[in-house]
Amino acid sequence: MLDKFLISEMFKNFADYECEGSSRLYEFLSRQIAKDDELLELCAFARDGQPVPNLFLGAVHYLLLKGKKHALKEYYASIVQNPKELEEVFIHFKDFCQIYRNEIISILKSKLVQTNEVRRCAYLYPTFCYVYNKAKKPLSLIEIGTSAGLQLLWDQYCYSYGNYEVYGNKLSNVHITSEIKGGNTPLLFRESPPVASKVGLDLHISDLGDREDYLWLKSLIWPEHQERLLLFESAASHFNENPVKLIEGDGVALLLDVAKQVPKDTAICIFHTHVANQISEDLKYELIEKIKMIGSTREVFHVYNNMWDRKLHLDYFIDGVEHKVTIGDTDGHCRWFYWDLN
Repeated sequence: MLDKFLISEMFKNFADYECEGSSRLYEFLSRQIAKDDELLELCAFARDGQPVPNLFLGAVHYLLLKGKKHALKEYYASIVQNPKELEEVFIHFKDFCQIYRNEIISILKSKLVQTNEVRRCAYLYPTFCYVYNKAKKPLSLIEIGTSAGLQLLWDQYCYSYGNYEVYGNKLSNVHITSEIKGGNTPLLFRESPPVASKVGLDLHISDLGDREDYLWLKSLIWPEHQERLLLFESAASHFNENPVKLIEGDGVALLLDVAKQVPKDTAICIFHTHVANQISEDLKYELIEKIKMIGSTREVFHVYNNMWDRKLHLDYFIDGVEHKVTIGDTDGHCRWFYWDLN
């Protein structure tokens, strides 16, 4: 089981770096959980490698969305129209966790944090415009940690970045907005770069047609984030009409075989967002080595964050030569991002 001190630090960092300015409810609860031995012991049942705050808070949200009767629901904007102020929320939160302790433990032991943050496609779009401009070939997408595969559809969404311009698929019902910070403006194609193939890899594929899977994905969206929920629902509907090949298994182990099957005259694009923090150090290095192997024979681009730091990175091989660039900082839910490339 995980160490209580380590879990406490996770919740403090979660409150400081993820929740502040984004979720008053989760920031408040996280600071209280970090000081509560009983709840920290409960959190210790989480699976190794999982981001415990997201998993634990998601488990409680999941049970509330399933209809558990408790006063705690009155503080969740995802459940009631006018949530109560937060002064007494922790008393009800702890009581809820005591009553439903066994069900929470079962979720902590069985579920994975597989947030489908569709708005992260806002920085994937200029990134893949940059990649296409370098490769001059259609793109073959391989996403590691794909969950339900919604980010694989980035080329079918439309985008705007604080002005009247719209990029991508202008007819799409999924319209993603974000703010580009800093002095640099990325290359943005009016229409999406051509994509030749798509495949998603995950230890557990989230089936949007399965009621429990769908509810769990909704539970991972923070209660106040109505815009995120609407984007998720729109993208999920679009995916059901335009399904993508998803393969269940270890993405790093499957990578070489999957890469061999993509069309030859394309650039392979391996990407993952906010997933690498759940990958062990050994697997990270194995992933890097496998990408180098692919890069020795053809063009390959690797887009990632949360691997070595919080920044968004792009490593790529063209004609066997390795290049590494840092794209910039990103907000976890992509309300904004920095574009550091010239």
